[in-house]
Amino acid sequence: MTKPEIDLRCYFVTGQGPDVVERARQAAAGGAGVIQVRSKPISARELYALSRAVVEAVHAVNPQARVLIDDRVDVALALQGHGIAGVHVGQDDLDVRVVRELLGPDAIIGLTTGTLELARAANDVADCIDYIGCGPFRATPTKDSGRAPIGLDGYPELVAASDVPLVAIGDVTADDAYDLARAGVDGCAIVRGIMHADDAKAYCERVVAEYDRGVQDHSTTASSYAQNP
Repeated sequence: MTKPEIDLRCYFVTGQGPDVVERARQAAAGGAGVIQVRSKPISARELYALSRAVVEAVHAVNPQARVLIDDRVDVALALQGHGIAGVHVGQDDLDVRVVRELLGPDAIIGLTTGTLELARAANDVADCIDYIGCGPFRATPTKDSGRAPIGLDGYPELVAASDVPLVAIGDVTADDAYDLARAGVDGCAIVRGIMHADDAKAYCERVVAEYDRGVQDHSTTASSYAQNP
């Protein structure tokens, strides 16, 4: 199965609020490559309506951005013909092998991890997933996973252990994008930074720029080490 190209550098996970659709539109206009619709607790019907509105707003400004549904495979399946690209599931949600069967080969499927053990276990289903979310980077009130914060120094080992791209999540901000890119992560998932930004478009532009700067420095450092071990 050929994996789809996904721009994970700036990954917006929506939060609560009346302006979610507009925040998603601004984020996509600012270069967010993935928008995950996560708005708990709401009904499946409400999530369907919200996600449909988000995908229409996002694709109006950035047709290449991928819109995913958090957890609800049924809602993602119902919206496949309306621009939803896939789903992000947790460890207690449907098995990703079942999710892949339901959504088909072209869907984007992400899986939550956060420890070395979980990252390695995800390799067993690497043919069914497109990336792993790995956190928390630091403690966050947005979602209590029960796992200890990874911290910046914890990511290189996780990146090396994963057979699929890895996205850092958990109180990640634009100020962290450079350092996380240098640590080797494939993307930065952000909730509150984008939801609370005065200008969500400019905020996402900064995330992308800082991430790219970190990748460049990471590549330069790795090249220098290879030449002068």
